[in-house]
Amino acid sequence: MISLAQDKRDHRYMHRALELARKGRFTTGPNPAVGCVVVKDEHIVGEGWHQKAGEPHAEVFALQQAGALAEQATAYVTLEPCSHHGRTPPCVDALIEAKVARVVIAMQDPNPVVSGRGIHKLHDADIEVRVGLFEAAARALNPGFIHRMQTQMPFVRVKLASSLDGRTALNNGVSQWITGESARADVQVWRAQADAILTGADTVLTDNPRLNVRPEQWPEGVELPLFFKQPVRVIIDGKNRVHDDLRLFEVDAPVFVIRTHEGTPSRHNHCHEIIAKADNHGRVDLRDALKKLALREINSVWTECGGQLAGALFDAQLVNELVYYQANKVLGSDARSMIALRELTQLEDALSFNVLERRMVGEDIRVIAQPMK
Repeated sequence: MISLAQDKRDHRYMHRALELARKGRFTTGPNPAVGCVVVKDEHIVGEGWHQKAGEPHAEVFALQQAGALAEQATAYVTLEPCSHHGRTPPCVDALIEAKVARVVIAMQDPNPVVSGRGIHKLHDADIEVRVGLFEAAARALNPGFIHRMQTQMPFVRVKLASSLDGRTALNNGVSQWITGESARADVQVWRAQADAILTGADTVLTDNPRLNVRPEQWPEGVELPLFFKQPVRVIIDGKNRVHDDLRLFEVDAPVFVIRTHEGTPSRHNHCHEIIAKADNHGRVDLRDALKKLALREINSVWTECGGQLAGALFDAQLVNELVYYQANKVLGSDARSMIALRELTQLEDALSFNVLERRMVGEDIRVIAQPMK
């Protein structure tokens, strides 16, 4: 039975562990962002957060900082300590060797192969364990990792932007810029958190974007990480139209071109071709494409694409979250629509969403919502 005073202390220190974990959200992929705090006699004696795949985990940094003070201390960690040898040794062994007395864990590891094993190992070592404190906050830190572990699919966020009347461009094709500077800066943060940016051949051939994270456009008020890795750029290219003279190849980060059959080999070493199944219409099967990304340890996909691809993703029920920016402009009825869905004959078949957040970003409104299944 946990006393009220102990429960308050647990809340305070787990809150700090979550703060530390958030520092890794731009850098840890494909690993999850994790934070750890070691507390002795109501004083924090060690802190750590996982910074990069292949480097020490949060528990290792915190235990190193705590040193001998870790003995009979309490460790607060946002994810079940790993119990298997991967790129680094098991963190649960490090906690046991440090002789901690108690471990408070926000959530169990979602990987079905290892889930619960770290907890059982701590119990077997006669270490007191509490699991589930701030679980919702811990899950919100790593939606991509959790989703891939549980479904073998990446977590897909579709970004859309439109005028007040739902248009994405003028009738002559001009679209830059519908949203304001603050919204465009906000997009940089979303890009930096993603493992991959997905778009279609139409978008890269028409707009010729780089699809990279640009620190010089980072929004004020959001701490710029000391380092982050550029996301993989993923292009759906069912008609083999993507060529080597596009600006996205100027950025030294991988480009995955997904096709249904082999195209002309690229001269760029960071361009990789992925062959996916064709759907009934001969186009790239988007579900198969996403499965192949998951096999390459892509946890989260940020989608910036045209209405056709966005509509196809929604129609195939592959979208986990929508991030929608609505500008304070009206473009007119002849302009482009932001999403091309299959034709509906009944209103009850229309897409419905659970709105998670609605807020102003500069002059524009940002809505975060999840499709209702």
